[in-house]
Amino acid sequence: MTYAAIRAVAGYLPPHIEKNDMSTRAAKALGIEERHVASPDQAASDLAFEAAQNLFEKFPQAREGVDFVLLCTQQPDYPLPSTACLVADRLGLPKQVGAMDYNLGCSGYVYGLAVAKGLIEAGLCKKLLLLTSSLYVREGSPEDGATRPVFADGASATLIEAVESDRPLLEAFVFGTDGALGPKAIIQEVGGSRYPHRTTEIKRIEDEHGSRTNADIFMDGQEVMLFTLREVPPMVDEVLQKANLTREDLSYAVFHQPNKFMLDYVQRKCKLQQVPFFNDVAKTGNTVAASIPLGLCRVLEEKEPAELLHVLMAGFGVGLSWAGCVADLSKMWSQK
Repeated sequence: MTYAAIRAVAGYLPPHIEKNDMSTRAAKALGIEERHVASPDQAASDLAFEAAQNLFEKFPQAREGVDFVLLCTQQPDYPLPSTACLVADRLGLPKQVGAMDYNLGCSGYVYGLAVAKGLIEAGLCKKLLLLTSSLYVREGSPEDGATRPVFADGASATLIEAVESDRPLLEAFVFGTDGALGPKAIIQEVGGSRYPHRTTEIKRIEDEHGSRTNADIFMDGQEVMLFTLREVPPMVDEVLQKANLTREDLSYAVFHQPNKFMLDYVQRKCKLQQVPFFNDVAKTGNTVAASIPLGLCRVLEEKEPAELLHVLMAGFGVGLSWAGCVADLSKMWSQK
């Protein structure tokens, strides 16, 4: 049988680094020492292109035969055309490739894996390049203490290909959405068709976290924390049930990386203390949709693909949305 399999993953972090003040107890709990920040002239396509180039340089065999480009971003180069089309052209891919953007944040990588699986296993493409590109830093206020120390810029590239296998290699997908709570918890109000820049008055807002405008990203950290602890544990249970796995069967858990404190809490709440669990935001911060694949890159520095038969992935945040799945990474090309 032919199934979709992750073959390779790579990331890109802009070279400019912004350090956080780690002198407070709150900062130490977040665990984010520094964050990579895109330069003013870098757009989503630039970060995605660099991630894809890193992938192709490490795995030259990845470039040949790519027939679809899927790009997750909430900061596209332009309202139109799709940024995926620009990246496909810049990478020198044939004009016969499919290319499209999709707008999701922290759960975007898992959603992208699901779309890739659907396209490949339906026979609509054979070799898909899944890109994420997040530039959240410039969308927040420098004076907003709730967002500035947390968000970072970064991108990822994942090659997903049709392979022969006796069982699915991406499976047990679970999705969820709370569109009623979403705008109250995380939102960038101005800039879309509801409140266009041209006709919307920009207002300054002062609160306990500092100063921002209605054109900046707003995040209610407490509400996001409560949402995560409410929705992620049952999602993990459902993923494991659908995959017919126990926690003891898991090779690794790689979740979205919001901050150290939240992940410590999520690990306990999901009863994953005995599972290898990636939790390291110290040098990257919250890179939104790029955080899971960047985490995978780190895991693959110490583990061979053959050791990663059951990797639990979970993304949760903007939307509000959440998604989880299990991936067998044994078909990946060795990173070493």
